[in-house]
Amino acid sequence: MTVSTVDLEGFTRAEFTHDGSTRTVYRAGEGPMVVIIAEMPGITPPMLTFARRVIDLGCSVALPHLFGQPGRDFERHGTRSTITDVVSSIVPACVSREFTVLATGQTSPIMRWLRALGCDLHEECGGPGIGVVGMCFTGGFALGMIADAPVLAPVLSQPSLPFATTAKAKGDLNLSPEELDAAVATCAARDLTVLGLRFTDDKLSPPERFATLRTLLGDRFVGVEVDSSPGNPWGHAKNAHSVLTIDLIDEEGQPTRDALDMVLDLFRTRLLET
Repeated sequence: MTVSTVDLEGFTRAEFTHDGSTRTVYRAGEGPMVVIIAEMPGITPPMLTFARRVIDLGCSVALPHLFGQPGRDFERHGTRSTITDVVSSIVPACVSREFTVLATGQTSPIMRWLRALGCDLHEECGGPGIGVVGMCFTGGFALGMIADAPVLAPVLSQPSLPFATTAKAKGDLNLSPEELDAAVATCAARDLTVLGLRFTDDKLSPPERFATLRTLLGDRFVGVEVDSSPGNPWGHAKNAHSVLTIDLIDEEGQPTRDALDMVLDLFRTRLLET
């Protein structure tokens, strides 16, 4: 990986090329690597806050730039800028050949680049393996990286691809049958725990997807489903979606804070305490 200039506060900007595709990656921290793959609309201030929590734990982080404008505050003009940023990010991603957004039983082509990135970063940073967090649009990518990258701590936060437009799509994991079998086999071989996070009423990340993970992985899958039903005691909106970032209530005793602590504990036990 070739390092160039400094961009975003405390992060170094680098370029990574694989199979003719070059993308920007933002790096910070020291120690074993955790790859954090952005949700829509991209590398936002809440995502950077989460990344800094991982850095404080004693890990390096890498933020691949897949869509959006890195560092831009989507809430700078309230709802209007939020909608504008999401639309301007999601439309190009949906028409891109790198993301499989509707078809079931298929792997998004961007996975090849992400797996190569994970292998390269592990070789550079060392440690027993890497952690991966996928969120929303990229939520399932942590599972997809397992078979061909040295992943020891995978986190699927509100996985939302393919879009839940049919009953079959709701339970799909955005992987081909062959790659799904390889991921399941690798989970067993490495004795992995796959951590999943979602809000109970989140239509973008339906419960059927977690049901599929439980069927395939059994006790190796730990699904955390935060109550967002009407009148829930935590005050989560019915449309709450982003467990670790936008909809995180970072207070002791809050279920989203508990979910965050579970993620950090997974990184600590699998990447640092070995």
